[in-house]
Amino acid sequence: MTTYRGSCHCGACRFEVDTDLDHVRSCNCSVCRRRGALIHRVPESALRMLTPLEDLTVYEWHSRTARDYFCPRCGIMPFRIPSAPTAQETAQGKLPFAGWAINARCLEGVDLASIPVRLVNGADLS
Repeated sequence: MTTYRGSCHCGACRFEVDTDLDHVRSCNCSVCRRRGALIHRVPESALRMLTPLEDLTVYEWHSRTARDYFCPRCGIMPFRIPSAPTAQETAQGKLPFAGWAINARCLEGVDLASIPVRLVNGADLS
């Protein structure tokens, strides 16, 4: 387990996360493909906010079950709460995830080219 420090571009949003960064996810849904974030999920207890969540801007869309946290100054999304499984995903046996999705592009000292990328076909979920 490694502790990573992370931040938005301007540094107004800072955090630490404990994880084994063994992969990242790249989703092709309408928001994610525009955003370009590389996501790694961690349990709720693995993320420590060094900036109060209240200082960030929240974006909710579609099912309104996900919460994307953005820096109000520079607009970068360092982390999010993933959406609840859709009816289609639940029917396929997917369980809800209780934790955080960290944008690995916001972590310091990470060689993203060395981390396997798992593709998520979010565009086909309704």
